[in-house]
Amino acid sequence: MRYCKKCVMPDTRPYMKFNEEGVCYPCIHYENRKNVDWDARWKELEALADKHRGRNGNYYDVIITASGGKDSHYQVDVFKEKLNMNPLLVSIDNFSWTKTGRENYENLGDRYGVDIHLITLNRKVARRMLSKGLDKGLYPTWIWDRAVYAYPLQMAIKLNIPLVIWGENTAYERGGPILEDTPDAMVQLKNDVVKPIPLEEWVDEEITLKDLNPIIYPSMEEIEKAGVEARFLSYYDPWSDHGHYEYAIKNGWKTLEEEWVREGLPGLHYLQVDTIGYLVHNWVKFVKMGHWALTDYCSLDIREGRMTREEAVKLINQEEYKLDPKMLKDFLDFTGVSEERFWALVDKFANKDIVEKRNGIWRLKQPLM
Repeated sequence: MRYCKKCVMPDTRPYMKFNEEGVCYPCIHYENRKNVDWDARWKELEALADKHRGRNGNYYDVIITASGGKDSHYQVDVFKEKLNMNPLLVSIDNFSWTKTGRENYENLGDRYGVDIHLITLNRKVARRMLSKGLDKGLYPTWIWDRAVYAYPLQMAIKLNIPLVIWGENTAYERGGPILEDTPDAMVQLKNDVVKPIPLEEWVDEEITLKDLNPIIYPSMEEIEKAGVEARFLSYYDPWSDHGHYEYAIKNGWKTLEEEWVREGLPGLHYLQVDTIGYLVHNWVKFVKMGHWALTDYCSLDIREGRMTREEAVKLINQEEYKLDPKMLKDFLDFTGVSEERFWALVDKFANKDIVEKRNGIWRLKQPLM
């Protein structure tokens, strides 16, 4: 494994690239922010809002994809409070919720006075697909990740809402196949968050294509015919997870630390606080790629000056291999997968070139330096 000289991101992340000095592209992209005229980009956002505001009379004029998290609070503030639009929030229900997550979700509606459309995916089908996703290479939450991208576009077309907003261009900001700083959120369909597995591969004696309606992408022809535009807020406004956390705290949002301190995620009491078992999908990246959420967020903290690389190295070596038992139990309880089978699949798909078992626990072969 090769690590970025500035942050702690390894080259095992899919599509990760380094320059000749050994600096990863996300660090380069962050540095490039200094050259962006953010006032001009905000004016572009205002022009976009002016274009779509009130197009449907008193009906909704923008869809915001929302979970109830810190970023959702910030996005609603931008479009409802600052840009005076009439948003419909579209959310994908979790298979389980934390108490804090429920309260934050309610706070989103209470604080901003918005309508929220929540879809609960067919739990029988979702349970089956989480189990099959493990078998396909440890991609358990594929159905949820795809729904986050597909369903808001479906609703925009069906409800004639002209604008759909996603927050962050993940591939550009954190590493992936998209190297262009673009406002066009349609590129995220190729960002590798959702692996390109044909829908037909999920069909079996228990799942039909009719069961997969919420995760079917509209065609580009349908999107263009409906006049729907999809945009990243991160193009117009410098994205900061920690900045959004600080904003949300001031507006009634709560961290998870009073309810649950998760193993393997020290200090990340503001990361995906709404659900219990979902982050198992993130932990399996550790055995496949040698890193997961702690590396991601330490890298962000290094770029934004809240942590040194030396501090991150020490923390990651001490903590990142850990999988919280409560998180795993919740995931297994929902899927019906036995713990024995789960660990057998982890053993099967673990990248033995970069991780090894020591005392029955998967660890990096070589510590991060």
